[in-house]
Amino acid sequence: MSLPIAGDLLSALVMFAFVASATPGPNNMMVLASGVNYGFRRSIPHLAGIALGFGLMIFLVGLGFGQVFERVPWLYTGLKVLSIGYMLWLAWKIATAGPVTPGAQTSEARPMTFMEAAAFQWINPKAWTICVAAVAAYTVPSQYLASMVVVAVVITAVTLPSIAAWTLFGVSLRSLLADPKRVRIFNVLMALALIASLWPVVAEYLR
Repeated sequence: MSLPIAGDLLSALVMFAFVASATPGPNNMMVLASGVNYGFRRSIPHLAGIALGFGLMIFLVGLGFGQVFERVPWLYTGLKVLSIGYMLWLAWKIATAGPVTPGAQTSEARPMTFMEAAAFQWINPKAWTICVAAVAAYTVPSQYLASMVVVAVVITAVTLPSIAAWTLFGVSLRSLLADPKRVRIFNVLMALALIASLWPVVAEYLR
């Protein structure tokens, strides 16, 4: 039994998924900071929440969930406002996070949980952009449902190693950032990068 998406279209989908998940964005900035502050093992629920939550989001949007926002535009506007507010709060949390001692058993600071990371995808502007593009470009009308499943699975499969690489990059910086002052500078820079990723959303309101 052949896949509903095969050949050049499947290759293009894999490349699209790689570029979309590997390039800087809110998720990557947060897992990079999580790798620095909490290490890879403690960040695994965060990674799983992003990959699986994003895959489910793509599938549900492809099934027509996104049409709700077309019929009730103010819901989409409200979602954007909520996303800006929540991401500014996340940026503040990252900027003010203190250094976490490796091996520490207790700490008020903690990485994002699986459910938090999965839910975050619904207010992530980059995630919505990727969803719309993937559904429009890579589904096959004659086998729409089956091709939607393939799109969701492929993007999930490619996203997980991409964000894991960003997390491991953060882990590799831990020794360099052993000094609490360097960690604070790094966290502030990551917070600013997260805020900068909001520009496309804000720019849309300024048009």
